[in-house]
Parts: sequence; C-alpha cells; structure tokens
Amino acid sequence: MAAIEFLETDQGRRIAYHHHAGKGPTLVFLGGLKSDMEGTKAVHLEAWAKARGQAFLRFDYSGHGESSGTFEEGCIGDWHADTLAVLTALTEGPLLVVGSSMGGWQALLLAKAMPERICGMVTIAAAPDFTEDGYWANFTPEQKAELESRGYVELPSDYMEPYRISQRLIEDGRAQLVLRTPLDLPFPVRCLQGTADTAVTTETALHLMQHANCADMRLNLVKDADHRFSDEACLALIEASVAELL
Repeated sequence: MAAIEFLETDQGRRIAYHHHAGKGPTLVFLGGLKSDMEGTKAVHLEAWAKARGQAFLRFDYSGHGESSGTFEEGCIGDWHADTLAVLTALTEGPLLVVGSSMGGWQALLLAKAMPERICGMVTIAAAPDFTEDGYWANFTPEQKAELESRGYVELPSDYMEPYRISQRLIEDGRAQLVLRTPLDLPFPVRCLQGTADTAVTTETALHLMQHANCADMRLNLVKDADHRFSDEACLALIEASVAELL
C-alpha cells in the first residue's frame, strides 16, 4: 500500500491523503462525519479506479483519520476549506465527486464553489444540512441549554463512540446550508440511499431531489440497506453509478 502523503493548507492544517495519477476525470471520495479515508467504500472505490487506470483521490478532513486537529475543533466550513485546498493543490481538470453522508453535503458545497470543474456526482446517503435539520431540530431544551453552557453535547452513535457535537459545529453549519437557497447542479447526479438507514432518512434524499435544479438527477433506493451502504451489492451499485457517469 502506498504511503500516506500530507498537504499543509493555508489555514495551517495538515491534511493526509492518497492520490494516484491516471486518466481523467479524477474520482474524488468525500467521506462522512468522523469517518476516514480507510473506510470500506473509499478503499474499494480506489481499487476499482486503479484497475481502470482512473485518477483517484481520497483524504482525511482535519480532525479525522491521520490529519491534524481534533474532531471537536472542526466544523462543516473547515472541512469544506480542507476539500477546496486538497482539490486545488492536487488535481487538475474535471472531477467526478463521490460523497458519502456528510461527504454528500461537502459535495454539494463543492458544487456551489467550483461547478465548472465537476462533471458528475454520486451521493451515498447524502446528509445536507444535518447539523440544523438533524441535530438542532431534535435537541431537547436541556440539550440546547447544555450546548450553550458547556459548548458541546454528546450524542450516541449506532456505529462508533458517542459524537461530541460542539456549539461551533451547529453555528457554522447554519452558514453552510444548501437546502434553503437555490442549488444548481449543472451535471448528472446519482443519489444512492438505503431504506434501513437510521442516520439519514429517505425523506432527506427526496427533499434533496425536489430542491436541486438538475436536468439529470436520479435517486436509487435500496431496500434494507443501512447507512454503511458497504456490502457487496451496495459496493457494486456504487461502481455502476460511477461507471455510468464516466
């Protein structure tokens, strides 16, 4: 396995990444909240891309995986800045972006920041605006008070240790919302969603479909697939979706 490389950003963060050259467009994998670039989907898609001779990039946001910082210090805007820094420094030409969960929100932010470079997008259980519509909307009055007094609350997770959700994450998230204003996606988009996902609902996927302005956008619902979306059948569907857009 190739050694991890690092990029120093203008914000002083050290971003870990794997990048290999190949034919364009470059496939870019954007991971989820508290996930990292060693996840099943990222590693599988890289192997698939290498077998095709396709350029590929995966990386860890700050506070994730091997990158600098701690998760609790970060926010959606920081991870968007990390994404822009990595893509600007390491890639040229068109990009085909694959965003998983929070990475789906990051992919949509990327579409607003550099639409001219994106030739296609695949989202997997995309979670746009989840800090507001998921966390804040469901916090109890006690949790909201705790957030203000302590600066964070801890939430249980079905997949790992509890999340420590900071007040900064919530407040910055409000500046990054993509479902409250027009969202133009001038390229083909394929959205994948499991019906047994307990972290992102099918309603979220439908809301994104209805809200976005996109001439070629499809939603594929997979019965009984969960948020991981990483069994053999789901990985094959990711491959097929990316291959279609390539």
